[in-house]
Amino acid sequence: MTDAGPLSADEATFLDVVRSGDPARFAVLTERHRRELQVHCYRMLANYDDAQDMTQETFLRAWHKRESFKGNAALRTWLYRIATNACLDFLDKRTPIPSELPGSETAHLQPYPDRMLPEDPQESAVARETIELAFIVAVQYLPPRQRAVFILRDVLGWPASKVAEALEITVAAVTSGLQRARATIREQLPDRRLDWQLPARHELSNDERGVVRSYIDAHQRNDLDGLIALLRDDLRFVMLPDSGVVTRTAKDAVDGWVAGGLFQPGHDDWRGIATTVNRMPAAALYLRTPDAPEYRLFAVAALRIVDGKIAELTGFDATGKPWLGLPTTLPVDEAWVQGTGAEA
Repeated sequence: MTDAGPLSADEATFLDVVRSGDPARFAVLTERHRRELQVHCYRMLANYDDAQDMTQETFLRAWHKRESFKGNAALRTWLYRIATNACLDFLDKRTPIPSELPGSETAHLQPYPDRMLPEDPQESAVARETIELAFIVAVQYLPPRQRAVFILRDVLGWPASKVAEALEITVAAVTSGLQRARATIREQLPDRRLDWQLPARHELSNDERGVVRSYIDAHQRNDLDGLIALLRDDLRFVMLPDSGVVTRTAKDAVDGWVAGGLFQPGHDDWRGIATTVNRMPAAALYLRTPDAPEYRLFAVAALRIVDGKIAELTGFDATGKPWLGLPTTLPVDEAWVQGTGAEA
């Protein structure tokens, strides 16, 4: 696998490290790529925990295969190739869920904490749209190797020849696989562009921050009418680990939550923290049950906000889990100030 251009200083240094067999220097040079490789693995696997594991597996494989690095490719390219194949091997072993079952594409889905994204998202090809949950879910509709082709070609911008070498397939197979992948993604994301390499906005807007604060406030005041007013009437909603995405009116959605016991006595004492996951506004919701000494993390709601209203809500059951660096409990007697949309 080759990259255009002369051998850079990084590759020359890495070749020297490979020849020396120094594990400490090897770790220093490869560690700088951890965050972007982890995002790449997350796009492949849709699961934060698995992405962490496969990133570590990538570094282990890189160390054991270090003699295969000849300086003909950029170090970053070489690591991406190893990471992609580690993910494909993992997917081959993951227990498959029949595609005809509702929610099979979200079976392994976890949110991704923004604090773990690369510091320079544009430089490391982390466009906002390609880390959003809707995009991650859409990619899971693709077979694993087709998924790899799509991510390497359309997200990372690799030429077909480089993708073919990385996956050990023909350029023709890359081209046909990409065509099929694009058709599937277009079907799953009909209102989104397919040029994922264009510049993307990364900061939340004031409107988005305001909606999250209002969403949290409605919970804390058990204001069902206020909550209904924040939701679009064609709300797309899923509460994981339950399967299936449903589209319902705002009132039907809230009525369903009430019927399930939320906002009823014993489930009506809320606190919330505004945060971000997957480059999306989100609310971490805490619930205190009667006689409990503190509020406990209950759910994380990732929100897609369109024209000042919540168009998509993906809820993650967070009970009993140390999620995303969020505090697991909040004290009852703390003078409460909501978050401002920054990372928790």
